[in-house]
Amino acid sequence: MTEATDGVLHTLFRTDQGGHEQVVLCQDRASGLKAVIAIHSTALGPALGGTRFYPYASEEEAVSDALNLARGMSYKNAMAGLDHGGGKAVIIGDPEQIKTEELLLAYGRFVASLGGRYVTACDVGTYVADMDVVARECRWTTGRSPENGGAGDSSVLTAFGVFQGMRASAQHLWGDPSLRGRKVGVAGVGKVGHHLVEHLLQDGAEVVVTDVREESVRRVLDRHPAVTAVPDTDALIRVEGLDIYAPCALGGALHDESVPVLTARIVCGAANNQLAHPGVEKDLADRGILYAPDYVVNAGGVIQVADELHGFDFERCRAKAAKIFDTTLAIFARAKEDGIPPAAAADRIAEHRMAEARRS
Repeated sequence: MTEATDGVLHTLFRTDQGGHEQVVLCQDRASGLKAVIAIHSTALGPALGGTRFYPYASEEEAVSDALNLARGMSYKNAMAGLDHGGGKAVIIGDPEQIKTEELLLAYGRFVASLGGRYVTACDVGTYVADMDVVARECRWTTGRSPENGGAGDSSVLTAFGVFQGMRASAQHLWGDPSLRGRKVGVAGVGKVGHHLVEHLLQDGAEVVVTDVREESVRRVLDRHPAVTAVPDTDALIRVEGLDIYAPCALGGALHDESVPVLTARIVCGAANNQLAHPGVEKDLADRGILYAPDYVVNAGGVIQVADELHGFDFERCRAKAAKIFDTTLAIFARAKEDGIPPAAAADRIAEHRMAEARRS
């Protein structure tokens, strides 16, 4: 057994970050599929979470990411009030190089083999068209196109929910939910980020963006000339006068190097697993930075795909996503009452709901 493999097994079986019910390694040599499906909890119902398609540096890194993302989905679904547990899948490889219909169909067969314990959807590297293909082999697929009985792009409501989390954060910190005149830095203006920019501008915010993909930045700047751009995230977190920082790309954005130099008073973004390691939430609190827990504010997308299982209604979903404002405020109130960071308060609330479900 390699050191890396032993580390994954240690996480899975012997740490608080593990505790997953099931982890499935999937391989289809004919199509080149290598995937990991992680089911963290089904206490509240079938595990629900997206499929990430990403060129991981190693298989061990892919397994670790699947474990972390699945656990986050349990907490996200619990806080969103959904009758779903948490799961996540990752497909290993560059989607621009190896994604084929055959590979997606093979993946769909693996998801179907779980008999409904895991319901999949889109994530980084997968899109509505991909879910349409997966659904040909697996009925436990959401995030499909309207033409195929689905709800379409879930990033619209994800961005709307993050915006509600920002409004709640502003209300808590400054006594006013309006973002007019506030300077907001958005790191990652892809599927979710560019929709978030629209909400911010409509509310009168000043917006600064960055993205590793130049074409994503260019799309935003061409559409909104008032938006400014900086070269990278390192520059963005140091922007003078920044009020809110919105990490909307991959996880781990808040770490030992970024937190000490962050100029923003609020962190509220769409990325999953923003805290690089336990303790970062305390570092933020010690600096007087208000952190809106990622899995709370970015739940708009999962609210949408969960609704798809029962006959999608956009306005019903939007109303549910709007409640992220109240949920975020409740977390800040619980954090103040218990004398703990907001991330810990959100965890307590989610864990209580899951524990109650197990006892019932």
